[in-house]
Amino acid sequence: MVLWAGRFQKELNANVNAFNSSLSFDARLYKHDIMGSLAHANMLYHQGIIDEISYQEIKQGLNDILNDINTHRLVFDETAEDIHMFIESELTKRYPNNGKKLHTARSRNDQVALDLRLYARDEIQDIKNMLKDLIHTLCYQSSNHLYTYMCGYTHLQRAQPITFAHHLIAYAQMFYRDITRLGDCYKRMNVSPLGSGALATTTYPIDRYFVAQQLNMDDITYNSLDGVSDRDYAIELCHALAIIMMHLSRLSEEVILWSSWEYKYIELDDAYATGSSIMPQKKNPDIAELVRGKSARVISDVSTLLTMMKGLPLAYNKDMQEDKEALFDAIDTVKLCLPVFNDMLKTMKVNVEQMRTFAAKGFINATDCADYLTKKGLAFRDAYYITGKLVSYCIESNYVLETLPLEIYQSFHELFQEDIYHAVSLETCVNNRNVVGGPAPETVKKSIEMMKNQLGEKCV
Repeated sequence: MVLWAGRFQKELNANVNAFNSSLSFDARLYKHDIMGSLAHANMLYHQGIIDEISYQEIKQGLNDILNDINTHRLVFDETAEDIHMFIESELTKRYPNNGKKLHTARSRNDQVALDLRLYARDEIQDIKNMLKDLIHTLCYQSSNHLYTYMCGYTHLQRAQPITFAHHLIAYAQMFYRDITRLGDCYKRMNVSPLGSGALATTTYPIDRYFVAQQLNMDDITYNSLDGVSDRDYAIELCHALAIIMMHLSRLSEEVILWSSWEYKYIELDDAYATGSSIMPQKKNPDIAELVRGKSARVISDVSTLLTMMKGLPLAYNKDMQEDKEALFDAIDTVKLCLPVFNDMLKTMKVNVEQMRTFAAKGFINATDCADYLTKKGLAFRDAYYITGKLVSYCIESNYVLETLPLEIYQSFHELFQEDIYHAVSLETCVNNRNVVGGPAPETVKKSIEMMKNQLGEKCV
């Protein structure tokens, strides 16, 4: 018998029941549903709404159900409408009289709103830890490549010299922002909607703060309509996850380029690459490509939630059942990508000489050549023009700035002296950029230490 059988004359059509059911995907909420129900039952007893015997039987029944599900002695009933109904029905089977008292002063509307917050709260902690691991890997690789010189790019064109360490720490900064973004989301998520009822609270003398404290939540929601119909936290979390995937996708694109035959900056470990069914020479960066592709899924999950919510009047609407699959997919995808991506980066080999060879041939020290003239008194625009002419000459004559004879330098301007070769060397170009946030090895080393400190202080 369904809970609303007293109002209805007919049983629900089997197809409608299957269409209406969410158990196939919300079954994963069982731990959090039981957690919330235990807190609710304790509050009912604490407030004198149910007696001690009722509370003890409810508590025993819920703990037994949790244990039975965990040990696979209890299998989900596919005919149940959702996980909340399944657990309540199972409790009532075991304790027919007192089990029915659990739902006193509660609606499935505030119950599901609580469960999803509790679930998402736990997932945030898991994902933050995975991001920490990834950042530690980026710091480790950076520490090994403080003096690995490479091209910095704009427009995917060689621009200025940096180090591989500097490049990797840029991504560490992105992923650290992702951790703080999840932390901000956690603060707004960690409030209890339980007690909002269906939409207008209850006439029972409940204590909402007591429930929130049991569940380690920071506060309660302060409008019952908003309490049952708010899904901002799910959208916000999904958006934060989409940004994580966007960052992973950007780094994936670089890994794909770096591991190509044309670049040869890195080589992926055999355990984190695949071959071809027909071309024996191939070593494909499939992990990076899949992560790049999966980012589209999580981005679309954000759109799903926003579109689902945009036209809903207050308070709860059945449309909101669609919140879970999108959020679950986003969480699952991020948790699938982060560990394998981390291991791929941890095991990759860096071709130091290839990076330096590319950097030496790219005229990425042209800005430093112009700065050399400027520091000797020439206006920057004039220095810029002269350096541009020098680069054109080098290209036509098959020179680079490091090997261009001094007499040719001086034919362009008399300010050029022997010290020009020191000024345009890759080491000088990088080492002199010791502004905070710059690529100089000592500066990057400080950035790595700062990142490690931030992880230790804020992201445990």
